[in-house]
Amino acid sequence: MLIVMKPGATASEIDAVINIIETVGFRAHSMPGATRTAIGITGNEGPIDGRRFENLAGVAEVIRVTKPYKLITLDLRPDRTIVRLDDATIGDSKLSIIAGPCAIESRDQAFAIATIVQQSGARFFRGCVWKPRTSPYTFQGMGDKGWEILSAVRDEFDLKIVTEAVEESHIDVIENLGDVIQIGARNMQNFPLLKRAGRSRLPVLLKRGMAATLEEWLLAAEYIMAEGNYNVILCERGVRTFAQHTRNTLDLASVPAIRRISHLPVMVDPSHGTGTAYMVTPLARAGVAAGADGLMIEVHNRPELALSDSAQALTPSQYLELVDEVQAIHQVMAPTGNDGLNNRRNMTPGKPSLLEQSRHSNRRESLS
Repeated sequence: MLIVMKPGATASEIDAVINIIETVGFRAHSMPGATRTAIGITGNEGPIDGRRFENLAGVAEVIRVTKPYKLITLDLRPDRTIVRLDDATIGDSKLSIIAGPCAIESRDQAFAIATIVQQSGARFFRGCVWKPRTSPYTFQGMGDKGWEILSAVRDEFDLKIVTEAVEESHIDVIENLGDVIQIGARNMQNFPLLKRAGRSRLPVLLKRGMAATLEEWLLAAEYIMAEGNYNVILCERGVRTFAQHTRNTLDLASVPAIRRISHLPVMVDPSHGTGTAYMVTPLARAGVAAGADGLMIEVHNRPELALSDSAQALTPSQYLELVDEVQAIHQVMAPTGNDGLNNRRNMTPGKPSLLEQSRHSNRRESLS
């Protein structure tokens, strides 16, 4: 059930509708928009008689929702959701980039990569301290020692920390030390974990499951939002198919498909989506051209020595070149009022690229 309020509905009228919804035993989800507020209703096990709400003050219409999801839809919120963490955003006119290593391995490794991430203009640093691995004998992450390093990165470089929660107790730690909770592909349908993330105050980045349909992925987001956390970011990371030339098949068609259904921001992870470094930049370019709000990119200062996912990690120079290219595409796609990551790069002829700036910087350091 969806209750659409009149454009001029007052705060007291909206509160009165919410109070009645909760009094009859349901849960109300208020979604303010640019011109009006919509209120979604969840918690019902069967159809709701919407006539009880039609004559309430400030109500414009009551819509019966027949889709399996209610809160993620454009019906509830026609305006796009923008996730804000201080001055860092995902879902607005800027292209958001989350970059960093697959896993935190050492302070030197994390700081070297964070330096490049900061230089690129990105505001989000990814790095996992807990790793759900296919084999029990592979690197599982540094745990608490990894958090000491991530906390130092956060303070030293002013980057927002994105890291994966593998179990419910991990969210408690991320709430104290991190900024964005990542739910990985293997846990997309770990419903207790989704519900716990839904009770958090932090944004949740929800990766698509390895064989999940679009509906299953969106319903996983619905689990989070049904608990009251509306700051959900969807992340396409490829699905398993019969293809053998790539680790996964990156489903870029999911980006425009989601745009037709949901107000939630959607990002693309070409690193996991391909599993091979030489494919990452071309698929990142394609993801931006398809309309993604941002990218998640794995970068490592020594990919050949990485303890996990070494084949898909970009070198610092490859990463900076990728950022230059995707920013140029993004500016073509949305030229009005959007000049990239923190206005670091514009289309002025002759301006050195991020990669060129890095090379000049390295030359200066070598001469000093």
